[in-house]
Amino acid sequence: MHCRSFAAIALLATVLPIHGAVAGDWPQIMGPHRNGITNNERLAEQWPKSGPPKLWEAKIGSGFAGVAVSGDKVVLFHREGDDDKLTAFNRETGERVWTAKFPSTFQPQIVEDDGPRAVPTIQGDAVYAYSAQGKLYCVELQSGTERWQRNTHQDFRADGGYFGAGSAPVVEGSLVIVNVGGDKMKAGIVAFDTATGKTVWSAGNDQASYAAPIVTTISETRHLLCVTRLNFVSLDPLTGKEHFRTPFGQRGPTVNAAIPVVMGNHALLTASYGIGAEWLELGVDKVNVAWEDTLLSSQYTTPIIHDGAVYGIDGRQDSGAPSTLKCFDPETKKVHWSKPGLKYSTLIAAGPVLLMMQTDGVLKMARLTTDGYEQLGSASLLTGTTRALPALADGRFYVRNEKNLICVDLAAH
Repeated sequence: MHCRSFAAIALLATVLPIHGAVAGDWPQIMGPHRNGITNNERLAEQWPKSGPPKLWEAKIGSGFAGVAVSGDKVVLFHREGDDDKLTAFNRETGERVWTAKFPSTFQPQIVEDDGPRAVPTIQGDAVYAYSAQGKLYCVELQSGTERWQRNTHQDFRADGGYFGAGSAPVVEGSLVIVNVGGDKMKAGIVAFDTATGKTVWSAGNDQASYAAPIVTTISETRHLLCVTRLNFVSLDPLTGKEHFRTPFGQRGPTVNAAIPVVMGNHALLTASYGIGAEWLELGVDKVNVAWEDTLLSSQYTTPIIHDGAVYGIDGRQDSGAPSTLKCFDPETKKVHWSKPGLKYSTLIAAGPVLLMMQTDGVLKMARLTTDGYEQLGSASLLTGTTRALPALADGRFYVRNEKNLICVDLAAH
């Protein structure tokens, strides 16, 4: 695909929710808008001394993938034995409703965990799941019956990356789009027909990252925004035609994993490994790097933007060193405040509060304000490592470690 400039000035940008999602659902990675923000939740701002009540717990298999929630089902992609499994749990009781099994021979190279990395995507009556081996599955939401599958690593000669494939699919209309990484076949990003799994288009000589793509509207034009292994790319989601690209990331043992965040006619990117952050201005003919700085270097946590301020985790989960929660103005880089000494965390914003799920199993709640760090609660939910992205749906908070998935009540009653 050949580069071309924007056709109009990018004055307004909004990431739209997945089609068919209703209030109280968390149907894909980072929620309805893929930005970790939900305004449909009313959470309690104080917890009992014993912590928020646990509603249910389920034994699960390996993997780094969090859940997606739609209607009465909580869907998890995990591995038990030699099978990757899509399992639907009852939202109220935690009982298994159905399980779809897919044989897996994935062998991790760096970490021990051999399960899926990508959060499944629920669209309408279908679930789309992308395995660590690069296999894309589509099953029925109500029954788990398989509709189709594709082996993207085989079909597009993509390699497995450091940790296997891990970029969550995004659905746009009748297409499910995946950051595949078939750079040798000009199939860095590939769109498949949601009904049949057939290839509709492929584009770009890009290797894959672990960052999930988003689709957004800029000046009444839809754009697929994707952080690949070494670039930030915008494509027409219906055709794969390239709008623009700009370098982001660096060669060597590095990973891009945070989702791009859009605010107005700007986008914020962040990565660790000495890469830092970039604030990009989306213009008529090109994308300008307004600034690049190590102000925010997040290994995989997607920052939250609330009332024009960025709330982000600066640090790495695998380093063992403390991380810092930072609140700053992305236009000026002015730091409103910072809270050092935290465990690495993933973030969700719900109305006026920020939820920080630490990788040591502790959930913290703070107020979303530029005035300073104000902690509202702290509770230990799980032992082990809670690196998988949590979900929040209808006041229920879902989080997993290596062996267990729990549902915790955070709603105001």
